[in-house]
Amino acid sequence: MKRGTVLLLALVAATVIGEGGASNARAGLIPLPTTLDQLQTTGNFAVVAPFTFSEFTFSSSAIPPSTPVISPSAVNVLRFDLGNEHGITLGGAFFAAAGTIVDYAFSYLVTAAPGVGIIDAYLSGVFSTFGGTGSVSIGETLYNADTGELIGTLEIASPPGSVSNVLNFNGVRAIRVQKDLILVGGSNGASVSFINQGYSYVPEPGSIVMGSVAGVVGLAEALRRRRRA
Repeated sequence: MKRGTVLLLALVAATVIGEGGASNARAGLIPLPTTLDQLQTTGNFAVVAPFTFSEFTFSSSAIPPSTPVISPSAVNVLRFDLGNEHGITLGGAFFAAAGTIVDYAFSYLVTAAPGVGIIDAYLSGVFSTFGGTGSVSIGETLYNADTGELIGTLEIASPPGSVSNVLNFNGVRAIRVQKDLILVGGSNGASVSFINQGYSYVPEPGSIVMGSVAGVVGLAEALRRRRRA
C-alpha cells in the first residue's frame, strides 16, 4: 500500500475516533454551564453537589399560536448557589410581546447524594413588564420521586421585578419538579431573564447514627492502642 494511502486512512480513522470521543463526552455527565437541549438527551445529567439533576423535559405553547417561542437550545442552564441553597439557574429570553401569552413547562428530577436528605426548595426569578400591564408567574409542584406523594407547591409572580419563595418539608431522597412559566404580554410585553432553583440538605438520620457509631468505634480503637503502648 502506498504511503499516501496509509496516511489518508490514518487521518480518516483519527477523525472517526475523534468524533466518537466527542459524542461520548456529550453523554452522561454534562458540565455546567450548558443548554437545556443537552440535558434533555436520555441519560444525560448535571451535578451541583450534593444534587444530581436529570430527566429534563421542556414544552411551550402560545396565544396566538404564531407567537415566537424559544427552543431548548436557547435556554442556558447554570449552577446556582446562594448560602445553603444549591441548584440550577435557567436563563434565556423568555418573552411575550404585547397582546400575547406564552406558556413554558419544565420538569426534571433532583436526586440527593447517598446519606443526604433534601429539606427545602427555593425559587426566585428576575422579571420585567416594561412599565405596562403585563404579568409573569411561575408555579411549581414538587413530588416525592420515591412515593409519588405531593410535597407541596411554590409560586412567584410579578410585579415586582424580582421575587422569591421557599418551601420547607421533611427530608426526602429525590424530588420530581414540575414548573410552569406563564408570560402575559399586556400592553408593553413581559419577560423573564433568570429562574433560580435551589435546595438545601441535611444528613439523613441513618447516616448520623452510622457516623456516630464509627466515631465511637474509632475512639475505642485509639484507646486500646494507647493502653498497649
